[in-house]
Amino acid sequence: MLRSLVGSEMCIRDSPQIEELRVTFAPFAKLWRTAGMFNEQQPQWMDGSFQDIDPEKLENEIGDWTIQMNKMKKQFKGLEAPTNVCLTMQAKLQEFNQYVPLIVALRNPGLRERHWMQMSARLDTTLQPDPMHSLRKFLDMELDTKVDVLAEVSETATKEYSLERALESQIAEWKVMVYNLLPTKEGDTFILSGVDELQQLLDDHIMKTQTMKGSPYIKPLEVRCLDWEKKIVLMQDILDAWLKCQASWMYLSPIFGSEDIMRQMPKEGKLFREVDNVWKSTMDLCHKNSSCLQFTSTENLLDSFQSANRKLEDVQAGLNAYLETKRLFFPRFFFLANEELLEILSETKDPTRVQPHLRKCFEAIDKLDFAPNLEVSGMFSAEKERVNFIEKYNPQDAKGNVEVWLVKTEEVMVASLKQVLWDSVVAHTETPRTQWVLDWPGQIILCVDQLYWTRNTEMWLKDKGTEGLKIYADVLTEELREIVLLVRGNLSKNNRTTLGAMVTLDVHGRDVLAGELYKEGVSNPNDFSWLAQLRYYTDDEGEPRLMNVKMVNANLPYGYEYLGNSFRLVVTPLTDRCYRTLMGALMLNLGGAPEGPAGTGKTETTKDLAKALSKQCVVFNCSDGLDYLAMAKFFKGAAASGAWACFDEFNRINLEVLSVVAEQISTIQQAIIEGKTEFMFEGTLLRCKDSAAVFITMN
Repeated sequence: MLRSLVGSEMCIRDSPQIEELRVTFAPFAKLWRTAGMFNEQQPQWMDGSFQDIDPEKLENEIGDWTIQMNKMKKQFKGLEAPTNVCLTMQAKLQEFNQYVPLIVALRNPGLRERHWMQMSARLDTTLQPDPMHSLRKFLDMELDTKVDVLAEVSETATKEYSLERALESQIAEWKVMVYNLLPTKEGDTFILSGVDELQQLLDDHIMKTQTMKGSPYIKPLEVRCLDWEKKIVLMQDILDAWLKCQASWMYLSPIFGSEDIMRQMPKEGKLFREVDNVWKSTMDLCHKNSSCLQFTSTENLLDSFQSANRKLEDVQAGLNAYLETKRLFFPRFFFLANEELLEILSETKDPTRVQPHLRKCFEAIDKLDFAPNLEVSGMFSAEKERVNFIEKYNPQDAKGNVEVWLVKTEEVMVASLKQVLWDSVVAHTETPRTQWVLDWPGQIILCVDQLYWTRNTEMWLKDKGTEGLKIYADVLTEELREIVLLVRGNLSKNNRTTLGAMVTLDVHGRDVLAGELYKEGVSNPNDFSWLAQLRYYTDDEGEPRLMNVKMVNANLPYGYEYLGNSFRLVVTPLTDRCYRTLMGALMLNLGGAPEGPAGTGKTETTKDLAKALSKQCVVFNCSDGLDYLAMAKFFKGAAASGAWACFDEFNRINLEVLSVVAEQISTIQQAIIEGKTEFMFEGTLLRCKDSAAVFITMN
């Protein structure tokens, strides 16, 4: 029976007649529900506490119900009773809608005591927010007829209220903001981290506050607004000074953590210790109370950071002056960044700890050969090739001045290479060539090999003329066969590298004689085609014995910079043309500017010519962020040390910097042309070595 009843109920619910009845009844139900809600709310609105009315909700409900009545009146067209209800409700809603502007004006959440006083004064009555007041009482006071005055004051209150809320929103946002501190590696203090969000928020709020300050409605909030602006501007000033102090402190802290630096710079060290103490106490204070608003309110915090920054600027200026004196004494230091130079200068007690930095100061010295008593007797290249020094010296004699014993290293390097080269020249005539190439450093072998190629070629030209070239080319071929047989044997890595470079140069030398010079019928050492080759000569009678490298009318001294044991470029006709151009420029005390597509060997050709002349060649990759001060430092190093400076991708430098750079290069070249030993460069009295040169490469 239960199953039967349930089944019947489901059948009734799904009946088409029931569904049709539901659809027909829905508009009537909606009409009465809407009318009921209004009739229920209206007495509360009219006679209830005025302060309980939500003006926004009331305005929305009156608007919605009015729209619904308009729609239902059309739906009930032809039905008298529901249409009459709709008309009655429309009239009631329209009548009540007249009071909405009054309600909105007097229930404005932005109304303050001053606004009630303004309205009272303008209406010549007494208006006060009172829980006992109702809408009907205000209507009895005929305020609905004076709603324009009320709306005007209320609108002003709204604008002022929006400014007040914006100000309070900023303050609330900053109440929860804290400074994020991270411990340093040493763990004895903290540093400020993750400030991007704080800076962005500060910029945003300062801009908004200044906009608010210019509003015509700010007068009641002017004092609060100015106080808040002062507070966040102070916070920004503190943050800027803080970050500046932190950057300088972090840079200088490891420097003045070295006892050697502290001993060499006592005045700057004392200043830094003062700042260090202030920094650590301030960071401890912030760590205990990291609230942005509260910590920023710390008395004299901005003055403290600004004072610290002034002291750090003095320390930095003193440090730069100190480094400048070291660089002027040993100009190769100009090629090092401040951090690298400070690492070197901080190792005054143990000279052996300077060794990792030697490659930054010399072309190929990787290590020095220190005895147990720290006496230096030789140098090693990165390939472990050793060259004996003709004079031993002890860095401890420099009394902790690293630059002094590095100058001594440079002097002994040059003197030793001169002596070793001359000894090798003599040994070349006394030792079989296959043995001679194994007995000497790679750089010396290549240089002496080219020297004897020059001597023998000119000898055969004088004796046999053009035929002498053919005869000597056959001799060179036989010598190459001997070297090839030697290479196939059991050799050390260094010997194999040396012979590889020597074969590269010997093949070029043979091909020049048997090909270009022989075909052109060169018969005299003064023929241009022979003079256009890279040739090596010694001043056998002079003291000290000097090596010169010639090409056409260019005659340049061999530099005696230790180059280690490295490969050499294969010399092509284009390489020869580059060499001739660059050698001619150097003879005129100018630089060179190889130009061509990327990867064609512009920089490598310049570096290989430096190897041929035994010069230190420092390559610098340019960028658009390079300024004239960084370039000046490099130029100082080149001019004072006599090195070559090669600026790669020179076209990347900004035009405004290039104009200054051009003047700097011109100043150096003019000093060299005039034969000066010293000249003024960027406010510094600088030594001038005539072997200095500047090269640029561009794509």
